[in-house]
Amino acid sequence: MGELPRKHNSELRTGDKFMLYIIDAMTQPFDLNLRHLRALPLIAERGSMSAAAEAIGLSQPALAQGLAKLEERFGALLFERFPDGMRATPAGARVIPRVHAAHDRLARAMRPLGRGGRRAFERPENLLTATQVRALLNLAEAGSFVGAARATGLSQPALHRAVRELEGLCDTPLAERQGRGVALTTHGRRLARQFRLVAADLQAALEEAQAGATGSHLAIGAMPLCRAVLLPTAVATFARAQPASHIDIVEGSYAELSELLRDGRIDLMIGALRDPCPPDFTQRALFVDRLMIAARAGHPLAGEHDVPASDLCRFPWIVGRAGSPLRHHWERLFEGTGLPYPPAPVECGSVMAIRGILLDSDFLTLVSPDQIALELRAGLLARVPAALPSTERIIGVTTRADWQPTANQRHFLDILDAGQSGSSIPQIE
Repeated sequence: MGELPRKHNSELRTGDKFMLYIIDAMTQPFDLNLRHLRALPLIAERGSMSAAAEAIGLSQPALAQGLAKLEERFGALLFERFPDGMRATPAGARVIPRVHAAHDRLARAMRPLGRGGRRAFERPENLLTATQVRALLNLAEAGSFVGAARATGLSQPALHRAVRELEGLCDTPLAERQGRGVALTTHGRRLARQFRLVAADLQAALEEAQAGATGSHLAIGAMPLCRAVLLPTAVATFARAQPASHIDIVEGSYAELSELLRDGRIDLMIGALRDPCPPDFTQRALFVDRLMIAARAGHPLAGEHDVPASDLCRFPWIVGRAGSPLRHHWERLFEGTGLPYPPAPVECGSVMAIRGILLDSDFLTLVSPDQIALELRAGLLARVPAALPSTERIIGVTTRADWQPTANQRHFLDILDAGQSGSSIPQIE
């Protein structure tokens, strides 16, 4: 399989080099030969190189050479050779199920795209090349053929050709012209998402081949309620135990992080769980968070006892955005009191900004004690004692329903669990 022509890095602009870094990291697992990868489960199932070679339409010497390249890339022997056949090594036993899952994902993603015309292929995933995958991902990331070519150093004709070949395999348009540019169609966006998830499957297989000896990659989506104590503590513990691992932390709201999770750009997200849980996600609870009303030290209400709702209405509030769980809890404070909502001139989800506003004003807000623990201990902020309706929120981990963590990723989940082992947590399905 030939490589697409690439410009020399010195010809690229600084911003394009950054885009190239992102795309290279995303497409790196597709340096693996997809046809040779497809043979791995077949070799394990049939116990024979020749039988697997026949099944995928390769000569035995060609497959043997391909397997040697794969084992070099994985950094481990995947099969033991015996006079009566071949058997998977422990490394192979870890890798093969992930490769099988990646191929199944490709099959589910590509077969429904065909419209049943005479040009449709029965098994288009078996004809797919890594070059075609990278071309579509480059286009999806850059947003246009021009941008993809400029950022990656690939020629526009080569990108066009690879995407058109992929459209032929899928028997459906994947990109369409919009004004002077080009955008992915709905099918194109869906297929690009599945390609990213396949990349995550293959990256996990590369890590598992050496049982995590070279570390692993963990991308975490951090919602506000985990950033102050839970996540920093867990990451520090994990980093001490797995110093070779790389951790990316992406901050955002539930809505923002959900799409990154579905896209395979993050492995998990930590924060308030949703009820009901989206059908394509799995949730695991960690602990119950109970909100408090916070104000600056010396606030007129900070030294009171059992502050009534009428007094809470005398001061301005910082609230969560409309539709957020935090906004819902705030509204419940005043429901049934016969009082109008107090003024809420600030909508904000940044704890750092909220802390700054509280310290320099008479604003009130609903907040988790963990988020302002340092300020409470330092006497900068204070609790406003008021009767609150049920403000419990279950904090936990959300993952894709079909996510299979690596050993190191499971270790991180165990650290999260161990840190909350003393909490009383209701079961969430």
